[in-house]
Order: sequence, then structure tokens, then C-alpha cells
Amino acid sequence: MDTKMRILIVDNGFIPVHLYGGTQRVIWGLGKELAKMGHIVTFLVKKGSYCDFATVLHIDENIPIVDQIKPQYDIVHFNFQPERIEHFRLPYIITMHGNRNDTVQLDKNTVFVSKNHAQRFSSEAYVYNGLDWEEYAKPDLGLKRMYFHFLGKASWRIKNVQGAIDVVSCMKKERLAVLGGVRFNIKMGVRFTFSLKVTFRGMVGGEEKYRWLNGSKGLVFPVRWHEPFGLAIIESLYYGCPVFGTPYGSLPELVNSDVGFLSDKGKVLEQAMVHWDQYDPKNCHAYALEEFNSKRMALAYLSKYEIVLENRTINATNPQLKEVQQHKFLHWE
Repeated sequence: MDTKMRILIVDNGFIPVHLYGGTQRVIWGLGKELAKMGHIVTFLVKKGSYCDFATVLHIDENIPIVDQIKPQYDIVHFNFQPERIEHFRLPYIITMHGNRNDTVQLDKNTVFVSKNHAQRFSSEAYVYNGLDWEEYAKPDLGLKRMYFHFLGKASWRIKNVQGAIDVVSCMKKERLAVLGGVRFNIKMGVRFTFSLKVTFRGMVGGEEKYRWLNGSKGLVFPVRWHEPFGLAIIESLYYGCPVFGTPYGSLPELVNSDVGFLSDKGKVLEQAMVHWDQYDPKNCHAYALEEFNSKRMALAYLSKYEIVLENRTINATNPQLKEVQQHKFLHWE
């Protein structure tokens, strides 16, 4: 698409991201790439947000989102489904970043973040997340690696930090750095982790986060839900870390045999992790750099924008979850 457009990106979070904020990290990279291509980018985000490459407007929490958008944009990219979208008259798409477990019909212009994510909602429309790797510290792929790591919201039980702890605790000489959690956690039912083989770093960001990733033997990611995408996966790969996780959601798409190993059994993952050094950090890094960058993501979204600008919908019918999950947690042993 050669025509330069006025693009509004809408999200109910803050930009830029300093610690945790996956969706915001993605839309930052998207907006930056679109601006580089010559498009006029505006963000509509929470008060306190700022940006040096695009205009920033702040959400008025007292007014429906769709009523705050003036008719001066060529395309509006929502990152959640706003209320009263049926009354919205500008061309738009909606990226669904998370999961839901009901049969509510979604908007026809919904885009998902992985093939599995889309298929579970009877859709074929997806765009892989990408990151602006220029904003990350360059990895030292020859650095000695001393421990494994878990990266994510450890208080969220479906992320299964306990599974990661259990796997590493069974390994004689290995340690685990938990990035995104604390040793004493009331949210998880007054959980206290006694193991001295586990280091809790809390929510880390910036240079500290990059240092921990760069010194790791691999990401331990035994999630117990259908992960829509998983930025922790590509961030870890970028720093040369293979991924040892469960075969749920997008993981089989993102983690091939050259960059990691998947199983829903802790003992099997443990056996694979013993051979962590058989995975080439250079291959892991190159894979993330080439496949999951913000430019590639932006070009994919431009193709979705073109569809709605031609007065077509992203999906022929309303996406809807095929099967409600009866159990909160997927299998893990």
C-alpha cells in the first residue's frame, strides 16, 4: 500500500512500557514502523502516555471510546473490542490479544495474534506479534549461561510458575530465575517458595531484564492455557535462549525443534533441558530477529487495513469460540 494514511491506534493502556505491558509494547513497535513508512500515526491511550514519533491523545474515561474519535482518520486500529462498535462509521480493525471462554460473537473485523488463536475462534485472520528489536540491548551470544529463567506474570496461575520451579528443582545443578514474581505471594493462596535454587526478581524491565535473559540457558514456559502468542517466547529467543514449554496454543507454531522443546510432562521437559546447550544461541536469535520484528508485523497489518478500506470485512462471519473449555487448567504432570 503506497498511499500514506492517517492511522489511529487505540488501546486502554499506557505507552511507553517500562516493565510489564505486552500489548503496549506491540502497538509501540507497530506505530513506530508505520511512522517510518510515512503514515501519520496517532495513539489514543491512557492519560500519562507520551511518544516522540506520533501524536498522543488521552482517553476520557467518562465518554465511550467510539464517541471520542473524530472522523479525520483513514483507519482505526482498536486493540480491544470497544462498546458501541456497531455505531462506528470509520474503517477499523480490532486485534484480540487475549483469550475468552464463552461463545459471544466477535466483530467481523477481528484479527488474532496466531494461527491457533484464530482457529479456536473459527477464523483464519491473524498477524503475529513483532517487536522493535532496536529498542532492546544487543545480545552477547557468547556469554556464559548460568541458569534457566521463567518470564511472565507469576501470580497468574495459568502461567504455571510452580511447574517451572518443580522442573528445575529436580535438576541437580540447575537454578531458576523468576522474572515477574516474588517468593511470597498472597494472590496465589499464600504461596511461599522455599527452594534456594529459585531467585525471584519481581517485575523487571530495561537493561536489568536484558541482562537476566542474556545469561540464561533457556526459558521454562509450562503454561496451562492456550497461549495466544507469548512475547516472553520471542524475547527469550532474541537473547539466544531456547524455549522449554507446553504444547498449547501458539507454542507449536512459534517453537520449532531448532529453538526448543515442548511437552506437558515435567519429567520429559527436564530431560530435554539437560541438553540445553545443543540449541545454538545464534539460531534462536536470528529466528526471533527475522520472523517476529515490528516491520514484518506492520506490513501484515497494512494488508488487513487494505481489506476494510475496500469495504470488505476481515472475516466473512462473526468469529466465535468453537469449544468452551470446561477445565480452568490444561493438563500438566
